[in-house]
Amino acid sequence: MLQPHVGYVLSEYPKVSHTFIRREINALESAGVQVERFAIRGWNEDLPDPEDQAEATRTSYVLASGLMSLLGAMAGAFFRSPPRAWRTFWLATRMGWRGDRPIFVHWIYVLEAALISKWVRERSVTHLHAHFGSNPAEVAMLAAELSGITFSFTAHGTVETDGAITIKLPEKIRRAAFVVAVSEYGRAQMMRWIPFDDWQKIHVVHCGIGADFLEHEHTVVPDVDQFVAVGRLSGEKGHLILVEALARLVAQGHACRLVLAGDGPLRSAIQKRCLELGVEPFVTITGWLSGEQIRDWLIRSRALVLPSFAEGLPVVIMESLALGRPVIASWVAGVPELVKDGQTGWLVPAGDVASLANAMSACLRAAPEQLAAMAEAGKIAVREAHDAHTEAQKLVVLLRSVGVHPTA
Repeated sequence: MLQPHVGYVLSEYPKVSHTFIRREINALESAGVQVERFAIRGWNEDLPDPEDQAEATRTSYVLASGLMSLLGAMAGAFFRSPPRAWRTFWLATRMGWRGDRPIFVHWIYVLEAALISKWVRERSVTHLHAHFGSNPAEVAMLAAELSGITFSFTAHGTVETDGAITIKLPEKIRRAAFVVAVSEYGRAQMMRWIPFDDWQKIHVVHCGIGADFLEHEHTVVPDVDQFVAVGRLSGEKGHLILVEALARLVAQGHACRLVLAGDGPLRSAIQKRCLELGVEPFVTITGWLSGEQIRDWLIRSRALVLPSFAEGLPVVIMESLALGRPVIASWVAGVPELVKDGQTGWLVPAGDVASLANAMSACLRAAPEQLAAMAEAGKIAVREAHDAHTEAQKLVVLLRSVGVHPTA
């Protein structure tokens, strides 16, 4: 039986918004799969979660290794197999032709791939897996070409399907041993772009959560007028719509509070809009939080609100439902696979302020019995489809198909 050895290729890792990757790696290791972490760079902000801090010490960073290491690895690749090295450069050039970034950027990816290929040989890695079908998948593909091994990747949503042609998603899928989608919707969106013969390569493996959420002590939904939105403060998350909905509730006499748990480029714009709407006293922006802090905010709130314009299937939805808190979310992408309108929460049209405000008002008016039923339904849904260890077993099956077998 082969010694399992998989290399994860990541862009920024660890990162506050990517705890699902850490959970997946930990679950694979618990299943007997040895995982090497290869990241292009580290996150450029402080890591509030001790588990992420520990994960950073286990990760090898490409750019931090320096230019000479990159050039040396590339020289070594040419020395070992000039034809393979030239094929890899030609592949990168084709990926850059009419791509999302200039061709020279894709040549830089070859240098990054060369260093990862060197680590692959040194650590006896037999397969590479990337998260996100954009540049991490390309670097994994190039490193696999240089190393003569297989690769795969997980696609998460709009990052891949909105720019499927410019990031050459069909070519990546064609060359991959297998591809993971995090939702049925995500799988269908990738199927749009590829030949029928490649459909069978795409498998659904949900992002999962661990015992810290799944086995958390049950608490009833609190009788408080507080909502929490967890995530990066960026345009696609719909926070500006959310504060407008909050303003409508305040105007109707609801003295409710909104906690924005996260940070990001839209923070100043959100603060400005809160001032314009007169809801600044009702809004708290926390900045980046640890997993434990996010869990506490979810427990202390009446519901999670995610008014996104575009999504994959956010992990925080799983976390909220596991804790027995309903979810108010936009009816987009894979979200309806977990948020069932009237059963585990409320679904609203993306960008519709009135519908969002009405859903939040309905949540505030909901009877304890209705909220308790939603809490139970949400917990069942998450346990059935989003247990990190159960989902990791699906990935183990796929890894076995490329010759990696977990140890006992």
